[in-house]
Formats: sequence, structure tokens, C-alpha cells
Amino acid sequence: MKSEDTRLRDVMNIKTFKSNVFPVQAKLYRFAKTMLHDNEEAEDTVQEALLKLWLSRNNLTSYKSIEALAMVVTKNLCLDKLKSSYRKKIIPLTSTANTADDATPYRKAELANTAGILRELIGQLPEQQRLVIHLRDVEEYSYEEIEQVTGLSVNNIRVTLSRARRSVREMYTKINAYGS
Repeated sequence: MKSEDTRLRDVMNIKTFKSNVFPVQAKLYRFAKTMLHDNEEAEDTVQEALLKLWLSRNNLTSYKSIEALAMVVTKNLCLDKLKSSYRKKIIPLTSTANTADDATPYRKAELANTAGILRELIGQLPEQQRLVIHLRDVEEYSYEEIEQVTGLSVNNIRVTLSRARRSVREMYTKINAYGS
């Protein structure tokens, strides 16, 4: 049985919570936005996730990776929202392509268009493939971190990622070949 001093030391205070959880807030938002395709819903989902984590802060010290736990909580909340009947199907038309500052306006427009097409194609993937490709290629998570978030084995993650990339590549090639 733990002593009272040990138990109090294991309990997370607000300062520890802020230093461990708040740095991943931007990742949680990008992840939620990718799944939900809606800025406001993504913000709401991240707030819900942070609230859930705060309410269970006394148990957070027992987890190996608070970031992985936060991603799992966010993923589950996103899936709940996607399953709900009031969910609207909205795909944003804006693009946030990373472009070089010295690129010509034509090149910037081309990159933004390509990024938009790729986002749309990724959005057409099955949920598991979309989740894995986002975590690996957008958030740059390691296979082990993706394993913690998704519960899939590393081998399954590699196969899923390979299939997702191949599907996106094939769909993108068809779109580009159509104009030729």
C-alpha cells in the first residue's frame, strides 16, 4: 500500500499537467481536424479530450506516454462524432500547403492544388488507413507511437500504411492521366 506522501507525489497538479499535456494540443487539433474535416468540431473535440485528461489526471502518471493516451482519447472522441447522426459531411476547400517563400505564384497555386487533391484522396481511404497515414506522414509519429495510439501491431501498421500510400498514388495517377 502506498504511503500518503507517495500518493500525493503521484497525483498530477496543474503545473505538471500543463507541461505534459498542453505541448501536444496542436498535434491533437491537427489530428482531430484530419478526422473530422471541420475546424470547430476539431477544436471542440480537443477541448473534450483535454477535459477528460484533466478529470483523470490522478491516473496519468501510471501511463508510459501521456501523448499517446491523449491521441487515443482524441481518436475515440472523433470516432464518436463521426458515428453520431448529426454529423455534417463538410470537406474544406482551403489549402494549407507548405510552400517555399521564393516560389512563384504559379508554383504556389500548383502546390496548393496538389495538396488539396491529396487531402481529398486521403479522405476517401478507409478509416484505419486514413488514421495510419495521417499519424505517420503528417504527424511524423514512429511506428511504436502509432502502435500505442491505434493498438495495431507494427507489422499491421506497415501493411496498412503501404496500402494507403499505394491507393493514394493510384488515385492521384488516374486524376493526372485523365487530362493527358
